[in-house]
Amino acid sequence: MNYAEIKKCDIANGVGVRTSLFVAGCRHRCPGCFNAEAWDFSAGHTFTRAVEDEILASLGPEYVDGLSVLGGEPLEPENQVALAPFLERVKSRFPAKGIWLWTGFTWDELTIGSARARTDDLSRIFACLDVLVDGPFVEAQRDLLLRFRGSSNQRIIDVAASLAQGEVVPWQDQEVFSTHSW
Repeated sequence: MNYAEIKKCDIANGVGVRTSLFVAGCRHRCPGCFNAEAWDFSAGHTFTRAVEDEILASLGPEYVDGLSVLGGEPLEPENQVALAPFLERVKSRFPAKGIWLWTGFTWDELTIGSARARTDDLSRIFACLDVLVDGPFVEAQRDLLLRFRGSSNQRIIDVAASLAQGEVVPWQDQEVFSTHSW
């Protein structure tokens, strides 16, 4: 797997201060994508054990709330092979830090559909995730006022609750943000 970028102390991609990993490779190719340069699977740099260790070190400070994984498309099958064991390392070392992941696949495609993302590694990844932002970016539904997503079709999902209930359970934002009017 390659990655396009790593942002430390990121406050835009999930709650609190986070480290964000932008993986390379995406077949969705959504028109208007903010990160089209990460569509190429060979873009950026090789994701090595040393890079994993660098990310783990960045998650160490108490003020860092967690890891965000974006793309490209993290759930392309090629990316899952490297992400599953890495996310397990993160969750094992930092069980209280949240892991968020953005995907162009929908929850239904991932859980009951026949998406190419349904691999043997997907359940390992889901076991590590706290929040999944699902769905492709749809330029006609673009909304810059939405928190943590780019278009109104995308959902912010509580992964553990959704798996337990067998249906999508929306992630609950802080009340100040859910009731705030821009």
